[in-house]
Amino acid sequence: MIARLLTVAVIVISHVVTSQFSDEYMKFKSTYHDDDKVRLEERTFVNISLKDNEVQIHVSYSEEDLYLNQKAAFYADESVSYSTFYEVSNLKASSFIFDKGKYKEQKIKEFNHKDELSGNVFHDDRKSINFKYQNLEEGGRSRMSYDEEIKNPRFLNSIFFKSYCPIIKSVYEITVEKGIELNFKEFNTDELEIRFSKTEKGNSVIYRWEVDNLEKHKGESNSVSYRSIVPHIVPYITSYNSSEGKVDLLTGPKDLYAWYNDLVKDINPDEPTEEFVQLVHELVDDKETELEKVKAIYYWAQDHIKYVAYEYALGGFIPRNANDIYSKKFGDCKDNSSIMQEMFKIAGIKGYLTWIGTRDIPYGYNEVPTPVVDNHMILAYKADETYFFLDATGRYLKFGLPSSFIQGKEALIGLDNGSFTIEKVPVIVAKENFFVDSTEVSIEGGKLVGTGIVTMNGYPKLDYLNALEGQKPDKSNEFYTRNFRKGNNKFLVTENKETNKFEYEADFIVNYTFNIDNYVVQLEDEIYVNLNLSKDLNEYRVEEEDKFDKEFDFKSLYSNVNVLTIPDGYEVTYIPENSSIESEFGDIELSYELKDGKLEYKHHILMDFLILKQSQFKAFNAVIQKIEKQYKESIVLKKK
Repeated sequence: MIARLLTVAVIVISHVVTSQFSDEYMKFKSTYHDDDKVRLEERTFVNISLKDNEVQIHVSYSEEDLYLNQKAAFYADESVSYSTFYEVSNLKASSFIFDKGKYKEQKIKEFNHKDELSGNVFHDDRKSINFKYQNLEEGGRSRMSYDEEIKNPRFLNSIFFKSYCPIIKSVYEITVEKGIELNFKEFNTDELEIRFSKTEKGNSVIYRWEVDNLEKHKGESNSVSYRSIVPHIVPYITSYNSSEGKVDLLTGPKDLYAWYNDLVKDINPDEPTEEFVQLVHELVDDKETELEKVKAIYYWAQDHIKYVAYEYALGGFIPRNANDIYSKKFGDCKDNSSIMQEMFKIAGIKGYLTWIGTRDIPYGYNEVPTPVVDNHMILAYKADETYFFLDATGRYLKFGLPSSFIQGKEALIGLDNGSFTIEKVPVIVAKENFFVDSTEVSIEGGKLVGTGIVTMNGYPKLDYLNALEGQKPDKSNEFYTRNFRKGNNKFLVTENKETNKFEYEADFIVNYTFNIDNYVVQLEDEIYVNLNLSKDLNEYRVEEEDKFDKEFDFKSLYSNVNVLTIPDGYEVTYIPENSSIESEFGDIELSYELKDGKLEYKHHILMDFLILKQSQFKAFNAVIQKIEKQYKESIVLKKK
C-alpha cells in the first residue's frame, strides 16, 4: 500500500514539474541541454525597388527565442542599432511566460535611445534603441521585430548563418525589382546545407535562402575573426537601370573608389592657417631629404593628434578640415590622414589618402567591392617605387612599420588624377620584431642574482612603449618584474635604466638588476640550475581539439642569452644536449657553451607565421613539446 502511494506521489510530482513547461520547451531542452537558449526562428525579408531613379531598400526582420535554463534573466536586456544610413521603425518586442498550459504575452512599452560611441566606428554614427524583456524565465520566450530603411544602396547587409546560440530555422529573402542587378559572394558555406531558390514574380526576382538546425558558434581563444569562420553571404547591388540609362553602383573597385573619391575630393578647401604653415616649416625646413621631412610630419601627428572616433552621417567617410584638426588636436583615422596629407602638401610632398580593411575583414577589393571591405583610413607615401603606409592613430609606430592589424591587407590608394591603385601592405619579417634578453648571473646560496639588458624593436617595442605610457616612474621596477619575469614567481627587478624610451626609430634598451629566490637546488655537494629562465613558447601552445585557425599579431624573434659564472670550488659535471629545430613554423635553437669559467646558454625562437592553420596544430604542438622537454633540463655543478 505504501509503495503504491509513493508511486502515485511520484507521478503527481512529475506531472506538476512538466506542466510548468511547454512541450516545445521539453523537446528543445533534451536536444540542447547545454545551451541557455535557442532561436526558434529568424526571418529577414529585403525588398529592393526603384523610385524616382533612386534605389529603395526596405528590410523587415523578426526573431523568436526560447530560454532553456535559469539564466534567462541574463538575456533580458536587448538593443537594436541604427544610424543615418540605417533607419529603424516599427520596433515591437514581447516576452512570453508559460502559465497554466499556455504562453501569456507581455508587450514591451518602454524603449530608450542612446549613442554608441566606439573606437571601432568608421562608416557611420551608431545609435541604439534599448529595452528590457519583462519577467524572462526558464521555459519563457521572447519575440522582436522591426523594419529598417537602408538609405544608401551600397550598404546592403551581409547574411550570416550562425549565432552564439543554436538556430532552429533561418530564412533570408531578397525581392528585387527587375533592372536592379545583384551579385553574391559566399564565404565558409561549403559544409552548410542551404536551400536556395530563385524565382520570378511579375516585375520582381526573389532570392531565398533557408537553413535549419544551425549549431551555435563557439568562440575560441586567438582564433581568426568571426567573418573568417562563420558561414555568410555578402550581397551587393552592382548596377541598376534608371530612366537616364544604366547606373554602375558597385561593379568593381573602380565604382567603389569613384564614390570614395567623390566624397573626399573637396576636403580642405580653405587655405591652411598661418600658424599651421609655420609649424610645418619648423618641422621640415632643416631636413635635408624628403624622407626626413616625411618622418618629421608623421611623428608629429602621432605625438600631437589624439585619436578620437566620432562620426555623423557621411562624416564616417569624409575627413574633417585640416585647420580644425590642427586647432583641436584630435580626430579619427580619416582626420589623421587628412591633416598629414595637408602637411605634406605644405612641404611640397605627395601624400595619398588610402582606404584599408583591418585583418579581421577577410575580403579583397576585387572580391567584395563594397564598403564592407574596409574600416580604416591611412596615408600612403611613395618613394623609389615603394609605398609606405602611415597610420598616425597610434603612437611610437616608426616609419616603414605599418600597424600590425593591417599587415598583408590590400590598400586602396587614391591617386591625384582620380585614379587609384590597389597595393598590398607588407608583412613585417620576424627578425625585425625582436626582443633580446641577455643576462649574467651568479649563485648566492639558493638565490640566482644577476644583471640583464633587454633590447627590442618592431612590434614588441611598440607594445612595451604603449604599456609604459601609463606607468609611474616610481613603479618601473614593478612593471619590469611583471614583464621580464623569469625563473619562478620570486623573480624581482631591483633596479632598471631605460635608454631611448619613447624614441621612434632607435632600439629600446633596458638595463636591469634582478634576483630569483629559491631557484637554485643544492643537494649535498651538487648544485642544480636550470638556465632556461624564460618559457617563451608556452603562449603559443594550441588546443588540438579547437576547430578554427589561430591568428597572431606579428611574426617575431625572441632571443635569450644567460651566462652563469661557475662558483669557486665547483665544476660542471652535466650539460644538457644542444637542440635545433627547423620547421614550417620557424626555427628554434638551444645551445650551451662552457668557456673560461662561465657557462653560456642561448635560446632563440623565430616564429615565422601570422596564421596557424587548424591542420597544423598537431605538428606545431609536437615541436613545442620537444623543446619543452629541453626546458626541464638542468646543469649540474659538483664540488671539486
